[in-house]
Order: sequence, then structure tokens, then C-alpha cells
Amino acid sequence: MTRFSLPARRALAAVPATAVLVLLPTVAYAHVGVTPDTTAAESYAGLTFRVPTESDTASTEKLVVDLPTDTPFLSVTPRSLPGWDVEVEVATLDEPFEVEGATVDEAPVRVTWTAQEGNEVPPHEYQEFAVRVGSLPKEGTEIVLPAHQTYSDGSVVDWDDLAGDDGKEPEAPAPVFTTTAAEGDAHGASAPDDAEAAGDEHGAAAASAEPAVDPVGRWLGAAGIVVGAVGIGAALITRRKA
Repeated sequence: MTRFSLPARRALAAVPATAVLVLLPTVAYAHVGVTPDTTAAESYAGLTFRVPTESDTASTEKLVVDLPTDTPFLSVTPRSLPGWDVEVEVATLDEPFEVEGATVDEAPVRVTWTAQEGNEVPPHEYQEFAVRVGSLPKEGTEIVLPAHQTYSDGSVVDWDDLAGDDGKEPEAPAPVFTTTAAEGDAHGASAPDDAEAAGDEHGAAAASAEPAVDPVGRWLGAAGIVVGAVGIGAALITRRKA
């Protein structure tokens, strides 16, 4: 048994109960959410859905995510998850749209993950489901991704509510994020030019760091060579006479 000194016990007793409660997890954060690795328009994004099992007795056995149809993704690639089967459903769109001069009338509309036997998410644990989508629509578009969580007891929780005008978080909020400016619009397009400019400046600096040509030094060097040659010749003549 761990024993505390009297001062330590007094210090622990002085800690207010509210400080201890702050350390406890709250139910408000225990919902299905999405985390994109980028929100830049016109880019491909990796979306990670974190799904907690809130039930005390049942496990999570299925997750269904609805994809947007007003701004559809033309590419949807789920990441492999051991112990789970995944299916991407493609359907005809209510309103076709133009992409690079071509008319598109169907797109991925739903992704479903189903647990294989023995791989369900147990109570009070969570699992992450990932998918790569693209390309993201224009800046300022709100991407709503309603999720439907099925438990082993047959119950289904629909995470599809949106915040109201009062700004309060709904009871079962839908995973959502908003796109931002395309990377090239900010500074990405100028990056290569900046790099080339930096390279040119570096090259100019390296060139200026090279030693300058010294004509006096060259003359002295040539004179030294001549003097040395004369000395060697004199030595040879003296050796022959000897």
C-alpha cells in the first residue's frame, strides 16, 4: 500500500472536487467525427472517421458513411482494415454535372464497413476507418458526411444532425468539415520560382566567393619559375666541370 506523508495528505485533501472532475471523460466528445488530412479545394484528402462504442453491453459491428451528392467525389478509395469488409456504393446522381467537358451522371454515394466475426469494436473502445476522396470542391464548401453506427444488439445510431441557428451542438452531430483555399492560390504556385531564385542567388554568391585573379601574383610566380630554372642549369654546369 502506498503511504503519503501528512503534508501530502493535506495537499490532496485541499484539491477541489471540480479539479478532479475535469480529468474525467465527458459524453459530449464521444461521437463519430471526421478528421481530414487536408481541406484545400481541388486536392485529394484522406478522411479518418473515429467511431467509439458508447454502449455498455453491445459492440459496434457496422459503419455506413453517406457521401455528398451535390458536390460528389469522383474518386473514393477506402484504406484496408484487417477484420473488416468494406464496400463503396456507386449510384446515379439526381443532377449530372460537368467535369473537364464531360458529363458525369454517377458517383460514389456511400461507404460501408462491416466487421468480420470476432472483430467488432467492444464497449468503451473505438476504431478508426479511413478513406481517400477527391477532389474536394471549391473553397468554403461545407462537406457533411452523415454516419450510421450499427451495434451487435441491432440498434442503430444515426450521426446526421446539423447545428441549429443557436450554435449549440446537436445530440448526434454529423461528421462535417469546410474546404479552404486551394494550395496553389496561397503560395504553392510561387514555390518553384522562389526555389529557383534562391538557387540563382546561391550560385551567384558561390561565384563571388571564388578568389579573384591576381596579375601580380601570376608575374611573381612566373619569375620564380625562371629563377628556379636558371639555378638548376648553373648547378648542372658546375657538376660537369667537377
